[in-house]
Amino acid sequence: MDNQFLYDAVEAAQKTITDLSDAIWTYAELSMEEYKSAAAYCDILEKEGFQVKRQLCGLPTAFSGSFGTEKPVIGILGEFDALSGLSQQPGSAQHIPLVEGGCGHGCGHNLLGAGALGAAIALKQAIAAGKLHGTVVFYGCPGEEGCAGKTFMARDGQFRDLDAALTWHPGSTNEVTTGSNAASLQVAYTFTGIAAHAAGDPQDGRSALDAAELMNVGVQFLREHMEKKCSVHYSFLDAGGVSPNVVQPTAKVLYMVRGENVRKAKALLRRVDNIARGAALMTDTSVTSCQIDGTSSTLSNTVLEELLQKHLEAAPLPAYTQEELDFARSVKATYPASGLPGHKTADYPKLRAFVAEKSENGTKAINDFVMPYVPDNHFEPGSTDVGDVSWLTPTAQFTAVTWTSNSPGHSWQNVSMGKTTIAHKGELYAAKVLAAAAAELMENPGVLVQARKEFDITAAEGYDCPIGPEVVPVVG
Repeated sequence: MDNQFLYDAVEAAQKTITDLSDAIWTYAELSMEEYKSAAAYCDILEKEGFQVKRQLCGLPTAFSGSFGTEKPVIGILGEFDALSGLSQQPGSAQHIPLVEGGCGHGCGHNLLGAGALGAAIALKQAIAAGKLHGTVVFYGCPGEEGCAGKTFMARDGQFRDLDAALTWHPGSTNEVTTGSNAASLQVAYTFTGIAAHAAGDPQDGRSALDAAELMNVGVQFLREHMEKKCSVHYSFLDAGGVSPNVVQPTAKVLYMVRGENVRKAKALLRRVDNIARGAALMTDTSVTSCQIDGTSSTLSNTVLEELLQKHLEAAPLPAYTQEELDFARSVKATYPASGLPGHKTADYPKLRAFVAEKSENGTKAINDFVMPYVPDNHFEPGSTDVGDVSWLTPTAQFTAVTWTSNSPGHSWQNVSMGKTTIAHKGELYAAKVLAAAAAELMENPGVLVQARKEFDITAAEGYDCPIGPEVVPVVG
């Protein structure tokens, strides 16, 4: 079909898309607390004629909207949770929180979900008009930042029946995402001791805080003996109190253990578990653990990545006004560092030269070009629950420009830009790319066959879900 039909459908839905992303920006709800956001999505989906299912897999803010009855079935993934501590006045080049300590969309999920929904709406119109034959399913996936909602959905059977899944992410480049990333496991360790007067009868006390600190020291020594693609991070959730003259009877520490894949992450977690038990033995305290969430490594699918690259290059790129460029420069001036965009420019001289020219050696305020596609086995140390989807069906994703070049992740600058016309143009562009790529999958079964063949090879060992049936999502 003519992609212009899809582009026009996205443009016709522009107000719906941008109003939604602005509303989600304002709600700025944390993981598993996205009640207003989920309701707003479901209302639009129902008005657009999608068959809506709420509270998927027992998650109160997870949902889906499907349209169509034929094969193939293409999933479009959306996210909408915010981050804590990133409240920020929109459209400002200065750090001005709207609410001190409040939340903000520093990862752009207000744009991610709305742009993905725009693609689903365009596909629905093409199916309804008889121009496409297939089914589109929009997934509202909660808690990417703090709960890994897609993992819970994957554990309970979602995504398996899809022929393919596509998504995007706000960013500083128009670029297909390649390679893989770390699997992760989050576990909370609770130490319990005995309170006592720290001076009067310390011999009767058993310090849970000592146990937690000894655990942290033990993990520090473990770092020397971990594989290069593994990492461990921690934060205190409970340090026992504020009175130094009391032997602290409780302490709680949250650990995130990452590995190249789920198997290696689980192996490393067993060593961390042993250290926690050892710390409890050393202090005559007790320890219990509770897994919070987990994510899998991402499987790359070059067939789908090449498809996304094709449509990144075919869709009309946004044009920016002088006012937008001036604002972008003022925001860019607040960044701590700069450089060439793209994680592979150092490894590929021709790519580096191309990007250097297009980005004016990294000085451009906005990267108004498409990065070349260079498939490789690049490994990102971060984690995403999109990885769990990629083990169940062929999956691919890309970034689209919604922020200035070289923007730092999870920053107030990203929050500031998330409600601007620059961001709006990026989410509309992303919607067009997603819609056109999904439409080609519906029209050209050969692409899906090749994508599935590659998937059958890369996913041959099977999905090892990083969370067990006993794990329940934590709110906030």
